[in-house]
Amino acid sequence: MPEKDYYKVLGVEKKASEEAIKKVYRKLAMKYHPDRNKGDKKAEEKFKEISEAYAVLSDKEKRKQYDTYGADGFQQRYSQEDIFRGFDFNNIFKEFGFGGGGGFENIFSGRGRSSGGRQYRNVHPGGDRAYEYGDPFGQYGGGAGMPQPGADRLYELAVTLQEAVKGGEKTLTFPSSNKMEKVSIKIPAGITAGKKLRITGKGEPGLFKGPSGDLYIQIKVLEDPLYKVEGHNLVVEKMISFSQAALGTRLEVLTLEGKSLQVKIPPGTQPQAKLRLKGYGLPPFGDKTQGDQIVKIILEVPQKLTDHQRKIIENLAKEGL
Repeated sequence: MPEKDYYKVLGVEKKASEEAIKKVYRKLAMKYHPDRNKGDKKAEEKFKEISEAYAVLSDKEKRKQYDTYGADGFQQRYSQEDIFRGFDFNNIFKEFGFGGGGGFENIFSGRGRSSGGRQYRNVHPGGDRAYEYGDPFGQYGGGAGMPQPGADRLYELAVTLQEAVKGGEKTLTFPSSNKMEKVSIKIPAGITAGKKLRITGKGEPGLFKGPSGDLYIQIKVLEDPLYKVEGHNLVVEKMISFSQAALGTRLEVLTLEGKSLQVKIPPGTQPQAKLRLKGYGLPPFGDKTQGDQIVKIILEVPQKLTDHQRKIIENLAKEGL
C-alpha cells in the first residue's frame, strides 16, 4: 500500500500553520474543482487527493496522529471513513464560495465503485491483511437515500511456494459488519504473487439496500529458502568448484515436487550460467504455460587453502589459468 504524504500533496511544509494549510487548499480546490474541470478525470482524482490531505491536516488530532506515526502508521489506524468523519464539506465549500457541496457530491456520491481510496481494515494473525476498496465519500454527498454499492474488499493472503504450486483450499476469517465472517477459498495450482481471486458479494454491504461489494483475495507468495520465483520459472542456485566448472561435472538437482535429477555441467561453464530444466517450474495458470526450473551456477572460491593447494593454484596461474 503506497504511503500518502499529505504535506507533499498540498505542497506545504510540516510546520505550516492551520491558516496557511487552509489557504493552500482553497487555492488548489478552486483549481481542481469538478465544476471547473468538466469530464477531467485527472483533475477529479487530484481534487479527491487534496481533499483527503486537507481533512487530515486541518484536524488537530488527526494531524497529531499523522505526525506521530507517519504515513504508514496513520493509514493503519485510520480508514478513509475515519478520515472524513466530522469533516463538513458543505460548510467548507460555502466558505470557499462554491455554494453547498459545489458539485462535490457528484463525484463522491458512491454511484459506481472506484478503485481509489484503499484503506486498511484489519491486520490478521499470520501476516494476512485485509483492505477495503471503494469510494469512501459516498455517505457525505448528495446521494443519500439512493441505493449505493458497497465497497470492495481486498484481502492479502500469504501462501507458501508449495501451496502456490499445488493449489488447495483455505478458510479465511475477516471482519464484516461488526462480526467475524469465514469463507472458504480454492487456490488454483500455479497461481503467482499479485494474482487476485474474486468472491462475489462478500465485500462491504451497500447503503440504502444497495448491492454488497466483492471480496478480492490477493496472493502473496512467501519467500522459499531454496527456490526463487521469476515469472513462471523457478530458479535454484548450485555452487561448483573451479575444477568442476573447467572440466565439467554432474550435479544432483531436486525439483519442487521432490524429484531428483542429474544435470550435466559442460566443461568451461561460466559463473552465473543458467541451465534450463524444461517443464519443472510452476504449472500452467491463466495465460501462462508450464514454467521451467533454472539452475544458476555459482562459482565457489575457497576462503582458505592448504600449502599443497596453494602450490597447485600458483602453478595453474603460471600456465595462464
